Amino acid sequence: MSESTTVDNVSVDSKLISNEISENSQKNSQDDGKENVENNKEEKGKDEKVKDDKVKMWKLDNFEIGRNLGKGKFGNVYLAREKISHFVIALKVLFKEQIEKFQVRVQIKREIEIQYHLRHPNILRLYGYFYDDTRIYLILEYAARGTLFNYLQKHKVLPDAVAAKYLYQLTDALDYCHGLGVIHRDIKPENLLISVRDDLKIADFGWSVYTPDSRRQTICGTLDYLPPEMISQSSRSYDSKVDHWSVGVLVYEMLVGSAPFGDAAPKNTLLKISQARFTIPDSVNKKASDVIQSLLKIAPSARASMSDVKNSEYVKEFYKTSE
Repeated sequence: MSESTTVDNVSVDSKLISNEISENSQKNSQDDGKENVENNKEEKGKDEKVKDDKVKMWKLDNFEIGRNLGKGKFGNVYLAREKISHFVIALKVLFKEQIEKFQVRVQIKREIEIQYHLRHPNILRLYGYFYDDTRIYLILEYAARGTLFNYLQKHKVLPDAVAAKYLYQLTDALDYCHGLGVIHRDIKPENLLISVRDDLKIADFGWSVYTPDSRRQTICGTLDYLPPEMISQSSRSYDSKVDHWSVGVLVYEMLVGSAPFGDAAPKNTLLKISQARFTIPDSVNKKASDVIQSLLKIAPSARASMSDVKNSEYVKEFYKTSE
């Protein structure tokens, strides 16, 4: 990571979002035109107006604000459109008062520093950010179909063809992150978005960390998705294999409709996780079951690699890639 971005610096490289606007305006106008605020009708020369060799100082007045896409503990996310290009984005608005109240300044800074530099088709783009006296604004790629969590709430389980596609895209993106020394640490349906083209996008890097040569000891993430090494009393040291475990939990939830270690009592959930005790229903495809079992191993070193999962028999059978 060669560049440095901090929460106290409003300067954003205008070329980053300008180039993305230039590359994507046409396809977004076709695919995202179903929403009123998504009418990205291009006019010749519009993209050039936002290109500048100097650093762009973004401000709220640069955007038309649309509907609310979601609310969180620290702020809201809005559909928005850059006024000159009509390029559609998601504007994440975080309230400084809430950030300080819940002491998550480090997570917000980390989210910006890490996500800003990642370039992968299955990782949600962070184009830039700016702030005012009371709020911080993150300029994010817009994923029109919302979260995987909402999809599962509605449909309960995914067909194998869809689950295999998402699994391939997720493992490919995580393989990329891990190659850069980035651990996400909070893979779960709420943090996975679906684009208008039905592609999975990893989002919310607030719990992520850059660890090129070391192991971590901080507990974070969501209980149902925590691996044994993060809840162990004897050792909480871990590495990128925590994400491998979370992928196993996710595959289970996509195909079964619930988390493998879920229990009304949190202490029972922790016990099941520590023992890797779960049951896979007979309704789950045998090859998918093999993937789940290869990932939900107590010993991190025993877990399947992202490359192995991406090239598993399950993925090969149900998802045809262009590779």
